[in-house]
Amino acid sequence: MSLSFLRLIFTGAAFAFVGAPTALAQQKVVNVYNWSDYITQDALSAFTKSTGIKVVYDVYDNNEVLEAKLLAGKSGYDVIFPSARPFAANQIKAGVYQKLDRSKLPNWKNLDPTMMSSLAGIDSGNAHLVPYMWGPTGIGINVKKVRAALGPTAQLDTWKLLFDPATSAKLKGCGVAFLDDDTEALGAAFIYLGKPAKSGSKADLDAVSKLFAAIRPNVRYFNSSRYIDDLANGDICIALGYSGDVLQARDRAREAKNGQEIQFLIPAEGAIRNIDVIAIPKDASHVAEAHVFINFLMDAKVIAGITNEVRYPNGNAASKAFLAADVKADPGLYPPAATLAKMIDDVIPATSADRRARNRAWTRIKSGK
Repeated sequence: MSLSFLRLIFTGAAFAFVGAPTALAQQKVVNVYNWSDYITQDALSAFTKSTGIKVVYDVYDNNEVLEAKLLAGKSGYDVIFPSARPFAANQIKAGVYQKLDRSKLPNWKNLDPTMMSSLAGIDSGNAHLVPYMWGPTGIGINVKKVRAALGPTAQLDTWKLLFDPATSAKLKGCGVAFLDDDTEALGAAFIYLGKPAKSGSKADLDAVSKLFAAIRPNVRYFNSSRYIDDLANGDICIALGYSGDVLQARDRAREAKNGQEIQFLIPAEGAIRNIDVIAIPKDASHVAEAHVFINFLMDAKVIAGITNEVRYPNGNAASKAFLAADVKADPGLYPPAATLAKMIDDVIPATSADRRARNRAWTRIKSGK
């Protein structure tokens, strides 16, 4: 049985597996559907202890699985965690969420106003979505191997490592990898070229295709999961990757004590920021409990504790006072203001024609044709 189909009931002491949500039909309960490894047991324990509400907790590993259940209707979930763009944006248009009752969310005041402003671009008046965690797409490197290839004084926080042909050629021997994701890979290339990250114009796509053609011989593979273990094991030395994935690779290397020093870098030129949000499906059965759960997650201490463990920055401005010192000091998690100002949230082309053009260009780029 896939993990996505296992159901976990949290009672405040332990998880128990059951076959269906009807097992708790007569009890106060909230049915939660979230990414795996994206919350802490301590947070769930504290929630149940303080509210008496049991958590039925399911996990998924990609937005498409969540979206299929939402669009089919009667998902059985009360709280979900989609990625903001393009998934939550499209799902709002499809009418699958209900509006939040802010009178039941007193911790709303803790949310980051800059992030709320960004989300308002897809959720007018911030009516449906609460920011949960976010993370940039940047560069994961094996510090020793990259330094050995480029020299001790080379600048590392730059897209040049991946997109400058001469630089990537020096890294070819130790392994260069890219996400297999046109939004992220093309977006990063556009940022490097000084073009809009969401561009779908023919001129811009021709330019980015030419750029990839120049570096394509230096790229070992395009894959959105393999690079985690390969970074951790030293099989590659650099990858375009998600912050959480790279930090996971770092932790795996440390646990293995294999001598691989992994670091996540946000390029100085700017980077794409991915935001995961919290929402309540329109057909949720436990709306009151859902609001209690969401408000609990907006507590500054609670969300700080989750960030400290899962190593993703959150969208709660008040939580910074409670973050672990090493988390606050890690520029890959909480970048300086100058870098943060260059983060790009709006990266999805406005028209379906532009999206199709990007998909076609990406297919050609990967094939090397």
